[in-house]
Parts: sequence; C-alpha cells; structure tokens
Amino acid sequence: MSNDLLQQPTNPLVNPTQRGGALVDTESQRAIQEVQAAMVIAKRFPRDEKQALDRILNSCTRPSLANQALYSYSRGGTEITGPSIRLAEAVAQQWGNLQFGIRELEQGNGSSTVEAFAWDVETNTRQVKIFQVPHERHTRNGKSKLSDPRDIYELVANNGARRLRACILGIIPGDIIEEAQRQCEATMSANADTSPEAMRKMVDAFAEFGVTQAQIEKRIQRRIDTIVPAQVIAMKKIYRSLKDGMSAPGDWFDVPPAAAGAAPEFVKPAASKAGKTKKDEPAEAPLVEAPPADDAEYDENGMVKGF
Repeated sequence: MSNDLLQQPTNPLVNPTQRGGALVDTESQRAIQEVQAAMVIAKRFPRDEKQALDRILNSCTRPSLANQALYSYSRGGTEITGPSIRLAEAVAQQWGNLQFGIRELEQGNGSSTVEAFAWDVETNTRQVKIFQVPHERHTRNGKSKLSDPRDIYELVANNGARRLRACILGIIPGDIIEEAQRQCEATMSANADTSPEAMRKMVDAFAEFGVTQAQIEKRIQRRIDTIVPAQVIAMKKIYRSLKDGMSAPGDWFDVPPAAAGAAPEFVKPAASKAGKTKKDEPAEAPLVEAPPADDAEYDENGMVKGF
C-alpha cells in the first residue's frame, strides 16, 4: 500500500486558525465538564465536618507534620505564631471537597504572572490571588537576574506558596485552623527532644542562616545544654519562619547590621574535592532545594532530622 493512501486528506476550505479555535473550544468544554462533575460529586457526598475535624487532628498528631506546621515572626515587638503552608495543605486535604493550587498564567519580559487559588466546591466559596513574580534574586551581593528554568520555577513556587496559604486560610473556618494549631503544639511538646545530639542538629540547622550557637544561647538566656522543651518548640517555629522566608535572622538574633536582613549563602554539595563554586541562596527559601554540604541528616521535606 502506498504512502499516499495512508495520508488523511485535509479540507482546503478550513482555515488553520479555525482549526486552532476548535481545539480551544474543545479544551474549554472539557474544563467546564470537569468543574460541573466536581460540583455534582460534592453535592452528592457532602463533607461531615465532625469527621473532617477528626481527620485533621489525627494528622496533626504526626511529629513530622507538627514540626513543620507552625512558624513565628516578630511584629512591633510582639511574637506572632501562625500556620505554615504545610499545615494549610494538610488541613485542606482532610477538609475535603476543596480544590487548591498555583497556576503560572503568563511568562515574559523577565517576570511571571501567577494565580494562587482555593475553591470550596461544596459551598462554591473561592479565594483567588493574582500576582507578579520578577525573575530576579536578592542576595548579599545584590540583585541578579534569573535565566535557569529551574531557578525560575523554584522562585515562582516559593512566592506562590505564601499566597496559596492565604487562600486556603480564607476558605477553612478559623476555629478549625486554631484546633489544628493547638494539636500541633501538643504534639511538639510531647516529642520535644533536648538531647545533646538534637541540640547539635539544631545548631547545624541555624548555621544555614548564619546564626551561631552563641547567638542562640543569648536568645534563650541559657546554655544550649540546659534548654527546656518549651524553648525547643519556640526555636522550631523560628527555624520554620526563616526557612519559609517569613522573617530574617536579624528579627530574632543579635547579628551584625550589614547581615541582619541579608539572605543566607547557599553552598551546593561538591562533586569532587576540586569542588564547585559557591552559589548564593535566594532570599526566599525554595520549596525544592538541595541539602547543604554538612554532616547533618535531612528528611524528605528538607527538615533536619531530630530537630
């Protein structure tokens, strides 16, 4: 059989632009059908709020989640504690009938237009935030433009995570979030490790941000080997705040003025003893990052094990 017979004939009267428009229409119809199906399912299987709350509190009993669930930041001399993006995501997953995420709407001219959204399909309540993310990184050495697609992705994801957290918290009832926070506090209190090994890992973790053991001891007003569980919990919140880019080391510790608001320097693991060059870490810690080249052990979420 000849190749001519295998070729499908094309209609010369159909404009290519019309064919492209047909594809757009098909995609639009598919999206509409997905939304309608989600709403129908949500109405047929409405959430049981009591069961949803039980699932949320049960999730908050996991130390791995509780250790990442809360952050602290200083405002007007007052320490404020709030739920992290990890806790917001866990609550949204267990609340049910909720769609949330981040979309990059457009990329060009050195910036990205991004949408963060959370939609309660059952009540048809929706939170949307659209914002611009310039493709630039602020480090100790000043501002630099980003061209690596991975760096741009991480920057967009990091900025989007904060807006996504705000969208989710705008959908979930406030008392549910407060219950989850209290359970996470209780879980951390029950699992606070003050052993010398855990304290060494804590010092190593804060070293990523240029914070020394002496600065930690000055903050807690005691030697590191006499720290109490409540102070371990407070230090975990500060660490999560620094990790998420919600605060700077100068907000918590006595650091030199020139470095108080500076971003920590990030060193990628060397492939050989000849080594690689150092690379400045972004001012906002990315959601996906390589582990620092030290002897600390990290879990799958980038948190120091034992801290």
